[in-house]
Amino acid sequence: MSAAGGETSPNAGRRGAATAEIVVAGAAGRMGNRIIACLADTADLRLVAALEAPGHAAIGRDAGELAGIGKAGVSVGADAAAEIKRDRVLIEFSVPEASLAHLRLVAQAGARAVIGTTGFSAPQRAEIAELAKQTAILLSPNMSVATNVAFTLLATMAKALGDEYDIEITETHHRFKKDAPSGTALRMAEIVAAALGRDLDQVAVYGRQGLPGERTRPEIGILSLRSGDVVGEHTVSFGTLGERLELVHKAHNRDTYARGALRAARYVVGRPPGLYSMADVLGLA
Repeated sequence: MSAAGGETSPNAGRRGAATAEIVVAGAAGRMGNRIIACLADTADLRLVAALEAPGHAAIGRDAGELAGIGKAGVSVGADAAAEIKRDRVLIEFSVPEASLAHLRLVAQAGARAVIGTTGFSAPQRAEIAELAKQTAILLSPNMSVATNVAFTLLATMAKALGDEYDIEITETHHRFKKDAPSGTALRMAEIVAAALGRDLDQVAVYGRQGLPGERTRPEIGILSLRSGDVVGEHTVSFGTLGERLELVHKAHNRDTYARGALRAARYVVGRPPGLYSMADVLGLA
């Protein structure tokens, strides 16, 4: 649920604003590296801190060198409480426990946050919603602009096609991804289920084997594949007797997520407390 309407221009958050200070958590990870690299090309966002877990091999190293862009003058540290300060924006793609701990600091300090971490449990999501009453938090399972447009299209497709069409969702990611299904696939399933008035907990089928019997009309199939270095691919298939319609999104590299996260960071600067999404950023809420 969004807290405010969105802006349609990707540069809307820049007008009249000073340079925003960015804290990147998970700085040595695949997404952290790309966010730091993309930050180097922005004039209105500035990297001021890079965080990793205590004991991580990257502690003390220059964040820019880790990202392959040369010295950034910011060393990777582990003291989140010292770096998450008022009006700074935390950007994080990591694991639920670490992100939630950092969000508590964000709320306490009066900072803001853009979170792309997936795999939060229902109680964790409830706590995030409570923390968002104290400060602006943007939470999205996918920061890609195109994917968030796809979310909107899916609701329209499901409503128009109706119950006569079987819905199957497949997602493919790299072998290192820890959660399954992906947060994006789950969000797609939630959108489709809501559009059709179904309870996803009751109709979701996560893969099939053996003799499961004939496919039931209301079920929504969700299948996860893990292969090599695939950045992220999602397909939603609507099939009926005689035809099939598919919506497909393929990410060619992680920069699409990094650039979306930076766009989200611009959006939350100066926002009142609330739980926001990429739909707000894109004016789709």
